[in-house]
Amino acid sequence: MATTDKKAARERWLLPEGIEEILPDEARRLESLRRRLLDLFASWGYELVMPPLIEYLESLLTGTGRDLDLQTFKLTDQLTGRLMGVRPDMTPQAARIDAHYLKRNAPVRLCYAGSVLRTRPDEFEGAREPLQLGAELFGHAGPEADAEVLSLMIEALRLADIREAHVDLGHIGVFRALATQAKLDNTAEAELFSALQRKARNDVDSLLAENDAPAAAKRMIAGLLDLCGGQEVLAQARAQLKGAPAEVKQALAELDTVATRVAHKPGTPALYFDLAELSGYRYYTGVVFSAFVPGHGRAIARGGRYDGIGKAFGRERAATGFGADLRQWLKLADTTTAPLSGILAPDSEDPDLLAEVAHLRTRGERVVMWLPGEKCSASELGCDRVLAKKGGRWVIETIK
Repeated sequence: MATTDKKAARERWLLPEGIEEILPDEARRLESLRRRLLDLFASWGYELVMPPLIEYLESLLTGTGRDLDLQTFKLTDQLTGRLMGVRPDMTPQAARIDAHYLKRNAPVRLCYAGSVLRTRPDEFEGAREPLQLGAELFGHAGPEADAEVLSLMIEALRLADIREAHVDLGHIGVFRALATQAKLDNTAEAELFSALQRKARNDVDSLLAENDAPAAAKRMIAGLLDLCGGQEVLAQARAQLKGAPAEVKQALAELDTVATRVAHKPGTPALYFDLAELSGYRYYTGVVFSAFVPGHGRAIARGGRYDGIGKAFGRERAATGFGADLRQWLKLADTTTAPLSGILAPDSEDPDLLAEVAHLRTRGERVVMWLPGEKCSASELGCDRVLAKKGGRWVIETIK
């Protein structure tokens, strides 16, 4: 019985897989980074929104959000009996705010930072409760908007002190147009999409061999696996895909414009191109990009164009944006936050002391009031200084 009780006591403290608590030191670092990033977004003209954590399911999964159905925790609203969902991604919510509530004719820039919940991790060792940070630009269909969002993502990575990052760029329109040209049915397209994502050349060749598409179309699809590298890849793609539909040429031109606008900016990391990169294939509609760092197998930020998401909310709008998990960024950052410091004030009702404490707090100082009977040291309370009365005045002294 005692063993069972001990086991039960331990299990009371267990968290579900993929769910983590944030303790004080990490929370302080995380909040500092969140504030600085939101200030960065604001300086670029992005307005902060705070969508609800939970919504009726039909609203939460409307439009592009349908792709997130399997990632959504569902529950019944006890007030109405309707099915509700906990948001797994804030992008569709931002799109709804733009299309349904703001209804502006000018381009709209929105940003957000908040927890999302997913039924399973996106990738190996991923969290199920990311702290999602993101920025979205609605209302401009040109590659200039994609370039702005990509530049903002790069600037955010730099502010977070994530070094040695590189960016992979692709375009969903290339494969989509080639698949249409080859007249692939939905099943064949999905299987090829999966094989290209895995970079499984044998599987790609086998799937194409089973299809009766024209040989030239098959050759171009298989050739996407070799179109990866620096910006010279775009010239290779133009030659290799010469007989492709006009949509492919347009996609390559858009990639070239985005890369050219971003590459000349100070601090831009290495840009790579991968025309077989189809992450979020069903979600995105144009340019896509992901940020990676050495030694970390999964993307630390993703983004791209997802036009038309607002159609389900009654107003179709061009849209592009990016998102990331702020907790993941914190683990990858090269810098650390300064140690906790503060001023310890004695337990006293002296009006002059209380006035000084209030004054110090308005200046941004952290002041901890000593409580009667405490036996801990100032350092245990995170204090490196103390308020002491000298010559009738309360002054700050450094603890030696």
